[in-house]
Amino acid sequence: MKDKIQNENLTQPGFDGLGFVKTKYFKFAEPPDHLVLELGKKLGPVTLAYETYGTLNARKDNAVLILHALSGDAHAAGWHEGDKKPGWWDNMIGPGKAFDTDKYFVICSNVLGGCKGSTGPSSLNPAKGKPYGLDFPMITISDIVKAQKYLIDHLGIEKLLSLAGGSMGGMQVLQWVRSFPEMVRSAIPVATGLKHSPQQIAFNEVGRQAIMSDLEWKNGDYYGSASPKRGLALARMIGHITYMSDTSMEEKFSRKLKSGNYNFAFHPDFEVEGYLHYKGDDFVKRFDANSYLYITKAIDYFDISASNALALKSKEENIRFLVISFKSDWLYPPYQSIGIVRKLKAGSVDVSYCEIDSSYGHDAFLIEMREETSLVKHFLSRIYREVGDGR
Repeated sequence: MKDKIQNENLTQPGFDGLGFVKTKYFKFAEPPDHLVLELGKKLGPVTLAYETYGTLNARKDNAVLILHALSGDAHAAGWHEGDKKPGWWDNMIGPGKAFDTDKYFVICSNVLGGCKGSTGPSSLNPAKGKPYGLDFPMITISDIVKAQKYLIDHLGIEKLLSLAGGSMGGMQVLQWVRSFPEMVRSAIPVATGLKHSPQQIAFNEVGRQAIMSDLEWKNGDYYGSASPKRGLALARMIGHITYMSDTSMEEKFSRKLKSGNYNFAFHPDFEVEGYLHYKGDDFVKRFDANSYLYITKAIDYFDISASNALALKSKEENIRFLVISFKSDWLYPPYQSIGIVRKLKAGSVDVSYCEIDSSYGHDAFLIEMREETSLVKHFLSRIYREVGDGR
């Protein structure tokens, strides 16, 4: 493998950042090999879609792995041909940004179980010659991380400078540290927790039931025919309510009417209703209903709250942490981030914590660029200096 890996970018005037980027695909666990999952099932072959930004240096010590949330994908930054907007964390990744691609080699992959290029329930099951559907095995956050390790090994990276992600991405950050601490120098879990609370599980279950109650779901065997669009749209509408805050919804919508008058019928009267319908309808164009079921279940299964392994392994490998939460986030409230910090502090791990005063709710991790950029930039610079000093 070459000492340097360069992403395939095409610059275009007017773009503030990376310009055009391309998604790549890594295939592994091909027969007779397979990926052994946490629950004992075997899966293969497996494909991971991924994107890279910046250049891997000769020492291969400047790599940062970005982990996405439930509805995210490998396209974290830059533009694809035909895009109306850039990647989902473009305001944080690029030249001079928080994850500065002039300094760091940034990687993001679509999770195992996903539907944007990585192997999931909509992928072809080679044993049957048709999409897996519910024949796809149940997966965990540990399995998602294990698949990512195959990709990092493929890229020739022995130790990641940092891991960063919000929401489910933050869970992957924590799982990476627990599963492969020897490969991690620092970690940035954002707006996440050590486990899901009953309320968080409840919201996910309502979303799953919305999908499975759709007559077009057909017990997961809907590929090649009508898909459960109404159920998936409803699941997204429910989820999106939890991503905002009471304050942000008041500021954005208040009680404004779509047409200026009440309909006095069961049609959306209020702008907030129209917005939720738009979000649901837009989501079904890019996401698979079965992937939603599998990934939300993996999130609900995640629980590393009882073990001291996270702190012990972090201390042994001298892993540094930056934990970030947002004051108005009621889906992953600050107390859950504080729980991470307390567990790490109890193990004498080097951890910094910041609660950002934002009114955007859980979505703040995608919006509050200024404060996040400042925190991440200083943290990563410190870690990178230590690497250069040989520490």
